[in-house]
Amino acid sequence: MAEAFLAFIRKEDEVLLLRRSKEVAESPALWDGVYGLVDVIDETSVTSRVEEATGIPASELTIVRNGQSRGLEIGGRLVDVTPILLHTTHEEIQAATLYTEHEWIDPGTIQHTNTTPLLSELYGDVAAYVYIVKTTINQEQKVAQEMQARLSGTGSLRDSKDEIFGILHPPQMRGYLFIEASARHHVENLIGRGGGATTPLKNAKAVLGGEAPLKDVTPYLEPKAATVGIEIGTIVEIATGAFRGEKARVTNVSENKDEITMVLYEAAIPMELTMRADHVRIIDRIDED
Repeated sequence: MAEAFLAFIRKEDEVLLLRRSKEVAESPALWDGVYGLVDVIDETSVTSRVEEATGIPASELTIVRNGQSRGLEIGGRLVDVTPILLHTTHEEIQAATLYTEHEWIDPGTIQHTNTTPLLSELYGDVAAYVYIVKTTINQEQKVAQEMQARLSGTGSLRDSKDEIFGILHPPQMRGYLFIEASARHHVENLIGRGGGATTPLKNAKAVLGGEAPLKDVTPYLEPKAATVGIEIGTIVEIATGAFRGEKARVTNVSENKDEITMVLYEAAIPMELTMRADHVRIIDRIDED
């Protein structure tokens, strides 16, 4: 008996979708992964089918993981389809066999794409989406800690704990947390907002609608130099140490060391200091003389 699979190909932060031909009987003109029907699902059969449908050489494909099979109705009968995630660095695609077009997309936009049935769920079975949880401002870290505590326990979260992969609070994001999970309902279960048995988590208000596109999330995950936004002539206020509260004018910026040199311009005797850029906050900017 032949086995069916649906392969998803990732390249960096994008996933490859293929548009099915208008002439095929099942799901014509809808976007899809690479559907395969083989005698045995193994590395050779999967990569060979992907190469046939996309033109990506099998040698440039790496299988990352398989998910549990799901029953899909295809051609009027129920077929068990196994989702599979592959990685490649190959860029040139030549859609063939069932497919006529291709597009590399942000996984967070799958929900807005006209895809074959259950495609977004099948992708979540082998990869993950990013969801945004709205919290009370200044309670982000406490909520994140409570989430971690819940995931470490047992009980009503036993079906979701293995489907939530990360909790992150970027310091510059007030009132929000990023949660990496396979599906939205697992995050709702985590904070007790999904109508299940889990007690609502204090200060966790809601899961924002839909998956978050990675392009919207990535800028908050990339570390930035402490000197970003600070230039010669910038007026800053010292936020720590013996000179806390003093105002100074920046005279030099060392990006390599994340340090700035500044002069205390309100002091009776001008004093030059060098300290880490994250120990000051920007007040204003003035032009050089």
